[in-house]
Amino acid sequence: MGSLPQVVEDCMGVLQLLSDGTVFRQQIIDFPTQPVNDQSVLYKDCLFHKPHNLRLRLYKPVKTNRRMPVLFYFRGGGFCVGSRDWPGCHNCCQRLSSALGAVVVAPDYRLAPEDRLPAAMDDGIAAMKWLQSQAGEWGDEWFDDVDFGSVFVLGDSSGGNIAHHVATRLGAGSPGLGPVRVRGYILLAPFFGGVARTESEEGPREEMMSLEDLDRFWRLSLPVGEDRDHPLANPFGAASKKLEKVDMDPILVIAGECELLRDRVHDYATKLAKMGKKVEYVEIKGKQHGFFTNDPYSQTSHDLVNIINCFILDNSI
Repeated sequence: MGSLPQVVEDCMGVLQLLSDGTVFRQQIIDFPTQPVNDQSVLYKDCLFHKPHNLRLRLYKPVKTNRRMPVLFYFRGGGFCVGSRDWPGCHNCCQRLSSALGAVVVAPDYRLAPEDRLPAAMDDGIAAMKWLQSQAGEWGDEWFDDVDFGSVFVLGDSSGGNIAHHVATRLGAGSPGLGPVRVRGYILLAPFFGGVARTESEEGPREEMMSLEDLDRFWRLSLPVGEDRDHPLANPFGAASKKLEKVDMDPILVIAGECELLRDRVHDYATKLAKMGKKVEYVEIKGKQHGFFTNDPYSQTSHDLVNIINCFILDNSI
């Protein structure tokens, strides 16, 4: 008799890959945070991609006295875990909608290893095209007070990686989306990789994340047989798209001072700035990865929201 399948990859018990290729996802999760009931924001779910049964969650302030910008929020999760309705994502989106007076669009995307990259990037583009459909005659009434000419894309962690690839595909202003105009991209600790280690990666592990965790996400999400210099992981790898002539700015790039990813994030912003891109880099003192997701109502998160708001105001038309 053959041996039973063994666990070969384990993402904190939430996701397990077995030796026979079976994927097990935990359905009951003990989240460290609980959903916040913010009475100043309405929300609802919508189906945006029927073939893949993908949904997104919309957030809208109850009261507003102006046409609202749109903020796309691509959540994190290492391309492998997460959902729009997980408490961390939900609380972040409520906070952003309320504080920025914006309609927030938080789409789900297919997860690895069942659907490896570039599935998540393709779904990000599909969600942007869904927004374009809402600008027409048959759009959802939630968008009646929306300024489709003032759209911003925020990506957190792996969502920041998605936002980067959305930017490189759509370009500044998103000319292929009709009345939907992307005015800027906000990358919060974008999840990039590379074969060569950085100093921050080789430094102390974070409280809730290790370098092995990051490597595991890449093993599970990249196309089979590829390494961390693949263009979907490393924006400056040998085979990656040359960005000098890609019109993808303005970009706000944010990292925590104590993140394993800090050096990669800083290097990303520095190289884009040397190319002449309009890039602003902000480093949050003393913070580790996921500080905004873990507590979007903290004083540090309040300061971060103000930074994002200034970026939006500076780049709105």
